[in-house]
Amino acid sequence: MKRRHPTLLFLLLAVGLVVIGGLAFLFGNSVSSQTPNRNLNTNRPGRPSRTAIQLPKPTPTPEAPLDVVKVDTDLVKVDALVMDKNTARVVGGLNREDFLLYEDGAPQEITHFSTDQLPLSVMLLIDRSGCLDPYSDEVHRAAREAIDRLKLVDEIAVMAYHTKTELIQPFTTNRMLLEEALNRIPPQDETGGHCLNTVFDYAAKYMMKAGNPAGRRVIIVISGVTRSFDCPDSPSGKSAAQTIYESGTVVCAIVPKTAGQSLENAAMTTVTRALKVGAVDYMDIRTLANETGGEVLEDEPKKLETTFQTLIDHLRSRYNLAFVSTNKNRDGTTRKLRLDLTPAIQNSKGKMVIRARRSYIAPRS
Repeated sequence: MKRRHPTLLFLLLAVGLVVIGGLAFLFGNSVSSQTPNRNLNTNRPGRPSRTAIQLPKPTPTPEAPLDVVKVDTDLVKVDALVMDKNTARVVGGLNREDFLLYEDGAPQEITHFSTDQLPLSVMLLIDRSGCLDPYSDEVHRAAREAIDRLKLVDEIAVMAYHTKTELIQPFTTNRMLLEEALNRIPPQDETGGHCLNTVFDYAAKYMMKAGNPAGRRVIIVISGVTRSFDCPDSPSGKSAAQTIYESGTVVCAIVPKTAGQSLENAAMTTVTRALKVGAVDYMDIRTLANETGGEVLEDEPKKLETTFQTLIDHLRSRYNLAFVSTNKNRDGTTRKLRLDLTPAIQNSKGKMVIRARRSYIAPRS
């Protein structure tokens, strides 16, 4: 793979290209956004056809211990990562009685509790646009080894995105198919946009249709840019975020950090802030991660193997809680969640940080 060694001149040119490219893409250029085809062919090997009529069915998994998760549509699931505030180490060994859960300020009874018992449905989203390519040989290798750390019952899907979104591999537990999918990631398209609103809307809807309903839902994004303008001809970023929240998916991100990437990301951040005054919408991966209880991890490409391992270990170390709301109105409203630890456990273990979803969408009648 071709290596880039950006000089000062290259970095200055990169800033100019990002700013000009962002404005040109925003107000109309030769590259048009395309809403991904929702009709995917699961019978044809390789890349899915764009003319089939249904999404692939979820890969069967063994019976989960909490069978009620499959049938109780009012059950709200909450994944929680508990970490020591000072050391950032995962805090294990907690019990159901150690947690306090509130919905819109009202206490809720935690009816289900486990650690690493439910299977994972993981969607890997790989950015193929922009000035710099975040999917280097090192990142490819790290992603493959991270997948190997998942359980055999965990299913994974692979998507690539820029202006368009492409499903490379539907959900599967077959590691050979996943290895082939990672080798089929399309080339970088430097003229394409970082269409986060398009890919997150597609990913959330695909997750709800094809993911294991008994499992925990996770999206892992590999990208050099953590925010981007909404692309036209697709659902808005706000709508896409609502769909993510409705799906109950935890959003995480891996950012291969280089000098060029930092410059591109900083330039995009500056432009989105400047144009926010004109009510120009954009999506921010960090916001999605914070709202869903996920995390954004950054490091040099050569160190991302360890970073990926850390992320997978955190996913495996999460506490899985569930409750049925005391608010029985099936009104489709957004309800705020707050997960705390009891004073007794805080006194015994010291200051801790909880990463968990901050809201959910109530079911509709």
